[in-house]
Amino acid sequence: MRVGVPKEIKNHEYRVGLTPGSVRELTGRGHAVLVESGAGAAIGLGDEAYVAAGATLASGPDEVYRDAELIVKVKEPQPDECRRLRPGQVLFAYLHLAPDRRQTELLLASGGTAIAYETVTDVHGGLPLLTPMSEVAGRMAVQAGAACLEKSRGGSGVLLGGVPGVAPGRVVVFGAGTVGSNAAQAAVGLGAEVVVIDRSVDRLRRLDERFGNRIRTLLSTREHIENALHGADLVIGAVLVPGAAAPHLLGRGDLALLRPGSVLVDVSIDQGGCFATSRPTTHAEPTYVVDGIVHYCVANMPGAVARTSTFALNNATLPYVLELADLGWRRALAGNPHLLAGLNVHRGRLSCRPVGEALGLPWVEPAAALAAD
Repeated sequence: MRVGVPKEIKNHEYRVGLTPGSVRELTGRGHAVLVESGAGAAIGLGDEAYVAAGATLASGPDEVYRDAELIVKVKEPQPDECRRLRPGQVLFAYLHLAPDRRQTELLLASGGTAIAYETVTDVHGGLPLLTPMSEVAGRMAVQAGAACLEKSRGGSGVLLGGVPGVAPGRVVVFGAGTVGSNAAQAAVGLGAEVVVIDRSVDRLRRLDERFGNRIRTLLSTREHIENALHGADLVIGAVLVPGAAAPHLLGRGDLALLRPGSVLVDVSIDQGGCFATSRPTTHAEPTYVVDGIVHYCVANMPGAVARTSTFALNNATLPYVLELADLGWRRALAGNPHLLAGLNVHRGRLSCRPVGEALGLPWVEPAAALAAD
């Protein structure tokens, strides 16, 4: 199979779909890999490393999209990239379609096949291709939030870990999944007071077993949410409904419960955000202020630590890329129900129920989309 790796073009996105090591695995199995020149340069993966791994360099994205059967990316395709896709071509990347009608419509119009990292499942019901970036984003949420609390960045001037004789800051984490547990770990490591809120007692129980009295766990009720916000310095939104738009946990009126200069970090922003006042930001302009509260809503947070993120992501995606290339996308999807769960768009049909419900668009089951060819 001919596999293409374009350079990412989203704002301050330096990750790359395949590392030279992943390329070597593909070329060693007889596949041709076309990598856009400079695709990995920003994170120290130069063209020479890709050539040594057996890749062919492309001068630009047009060549990659023209010649490749399978496009492997990181972030969702931007409008110009969507328009380059063609019928019969397969895109494998993060898509996050539920809050993005424009991208959804462009992918449907392309006639291509789009498989979303974030809806591929595993035998345990987990999301194996979302997990590594959720781990990164959870830890980064505390790092970014701590920086935003600095007075020069509009924050209240609180040091999360405190110092002897001065109380630490309070971190409230909504969600006890992969993002939330990693955020809790990072916050505990800094010495902050940590509260985790989730609607699943089982998830809270697992966190309690892991952290003991170093954190507080609360069931998600309005009373608990409001009480936790009083005195919070950093609030992290880390909720996920697979494939669907994130639920809003805080309304604008809830901001009044926080001290001016407190910080909201919305890790759920890729799926529309879990705070009513959230809107996507970029690494170039990561924050804005609403009612005295600093909002950090960068939609590609792991891109800030692009080298770590790229290798972590490739560890998870490579087996699926190899499967798609070795078997061909049709056999791979037909033979692996967990990979099939990642099928979001196929030949003009939407094949992800949560996306269809979020956008009010007709959808079919992934198996039905394939069978309709």
